Amino acid sequence: MPKLSILGCRGIPAKYGGFETFAQNLALYLTSRGWSITVYCEYNDGHKLVEEHWNGIRLIHIPVAGHNAVSSIIFDLKATLHSLGENNLIFVLGYNTAIFSIFYRLKGQINIMNMDGLEWQRAKWKLPEKLWLYINDWCGCWLANHLIADHPAIKEHLQSRISSEKITVIPYGEDVIDQADVSLLQPYNLVPHEYVLVIARVEPENHILEIVSSFVSKKRGRKLIVLGRYIPEKFPYHQKVLTLQNEEVIFPGAIYDRQVVNALRFYACLYVHGHSVGGTNPSLVESLAASNPILAHDNRFNRWVAGKGAHYFKNQAECIQKLDFLLDNPDELKQMQKASQIRYQEDFAQGKYLQAYEDLLLNFL
Repeated sequence: MPKLSILGCRGIPAKYGGFETFAQNLALYLTSRGWSITVYCEYNDGHKLVEEHWNGIRLIHIPVAGHNAVSSIIFDLKATLHSLGENNLIFVLGYNTAIFSIFYRLKGQINIMNMDGLEWQRAKWKLPEKLWLYINDWCGCWLANHLIADHPAIKEHLQSRISSEKITVIPYGEDVIDQADVSLLQPYNLVPHEYVLVIARVEPENHILEIVSSFVSKKRGRKLIVLGRYIPEKFPYHQKVLTLQNEEVIFPGAIYDRQVVNALRFYACLYVHGHSVGGTNPSLVESLAASNPILAHDNRFNRWVAGKGAHYFKNQAECIQKLDFLLDNPDELKQMQKASQIRYQEDFAQGKYLQAYEDLLLNFL
C-alpha cells in the first residue's frame, strides 16, 4: 500500500480555503485508489496530539496556541518533525516554511512540494514577512526533491532558479457544478441569475474594495454578494470595504457549506474575480466548473485560467465599464457562460488533475 503524508494546510475536512479543499479532494481520491493517507491538521483546543480517522484518512491534530503567522510556523515545524518518524512519501502544500525541508534532505526522505503562488509579493505582508517568504521560496526550490507548479507562469518563475526537469505543471481541477438547490438562496433573499458573486479572502491584492466600489457606483437593480471573513475592528481594509454596504450589497461572511457555495455559484449571473497574485486560483476554477460568466482582474495568471471568453479589468474605472456593459447584455453573458464550460473541460476537470497527481507521486515511490 503506497503511503503519503500531506502537510502545509490547516487540515481537513476543508473549512478555510483552496489548499484545504485541494488536500481533501486529493486525500479522498487517493484513499479510494488504495493509498494510505495522513493529513496534518492544526487545532487550538488542546495540548496533546490527537489522532483520528475521517473517511478512511488518518488525521493528525497538532495543538498550537493562537492563530497567527507564528503559530502557523510552529504548527508546520511540529508536523514536519512528526512526519520524520514515519516512512511515508511527503507532499507539502506551499513553501511558507520550506526551510524545514532540510530535515527531509538530511534523512533522505522524498519531499514533493506544491509551490503555490508568489506569496512574498502580497501587499499585506510587511518587509520582514516578505523576506521570510522570499527566502523560503528559494529553500523550496533547493530542498524539495520535486516541485509542482499550478500554473505555467509559476513554472517560468521557478525555472529562473532550478532546472525545468525538476518542475511539473498540474493545474487545480474541480467537479463540475451542473445543478444546485435553489432553495439555498432564500436566506440571502437572492433571485436566481439576478445577482453578482465575489468569493475571496479580503486582501488588497484581491481588489475587493475596487470591485465593490465599482458595483455601488450606480443603482444596478441586482445584488452583489461578497463572501469572505471580515474583521473590521482588526483590519482597516476590511472596514473600508464594509462601509460601502447598501441595499444592493450583501456581506454574509465566510461560508464553508459546500452545497450553499455551489448554489451561489450556479445561480449567479456573473462572477467577479479580483486576484492579482498567484497561480491557478481554486475559486476561479470553481467558477469555470459552474459555467459562470467571468469578469477577472487583468493579469497573466487569470488570463490563462479563464481564457479568451472571459472579460477583464485593470482598474476601478475599467471594472465600472465592464459591469455597466455586461449586466445590460444577457447575450454576451450567455456566450461567456459557454466559454467557461469549454475552458473547464480543456484543463480543469477534476479527474484529470487528480490522476496527474497520482501518476507523479507514484514515480517517487
